Amino acid sequence: MATPVRRHRGGGMQERPVVWAHTPLNPLVEFDELLNQMSGLLESTVGAAPAAAWTPLADVSESEDAFHIEIELPGVKSKDINVEANGPELVVTGEIKERERKGVLRRSTRRVGAFEYRLRLPGELDTDKIKADMHDGVLSITVPKAEAARPRRVQISESGEGAREEAAQSGAAAGGGTTAA
Repeated sequence: MATPVRRHRGGGMQERPVVWAHTPLNPLVEFDELLNQMSGLLESTVGAAPAAAWTPLADVSESEDAFHIEIELPGVKSKDINVEANGPELVVTGEIKERERKGVLRRSTRRVGAFEYRLRLPGELDTDKIKADMHDGVLSITVPKAEAARPRRVQISESGEGAREEAAQSGAAAGGGTTAA
């Protein structure tokens, strides 16, 4: 593969350097890496400061009778996770401990340390029946809605002349009508 060439006004040729820039798909990744580097710099100059909790990735969905939350926590054991419900707020906390490694760590992008996920759910909830299950690194939480908060189908009754005629016809069809002699 030939390197791109640019001609200058003086007639000479100069090679143009090829730059391969890593562009993250998410612009916040670069910002997060910058914050991690600044935090490391601060710790090295001032000393270790208490690490701030990070928020894991999650999906929240709603059905007629419950809210379903799935939180990605790869490598975390269920004993290291705490799930609390306080009224409409759900709080999931825990910690991912850093593994002991042999040799020199050249690059690390996995999160370690304390994490916290907070979620405020709308409506009345049945906090006594919350269920949590950990499977394949995903914490699944089901928060049932209270009976009062669930949607109900209301039967509509008809009134007026048309309704009376329809009721009389349905009564006659059922055998409640008169017969001619």
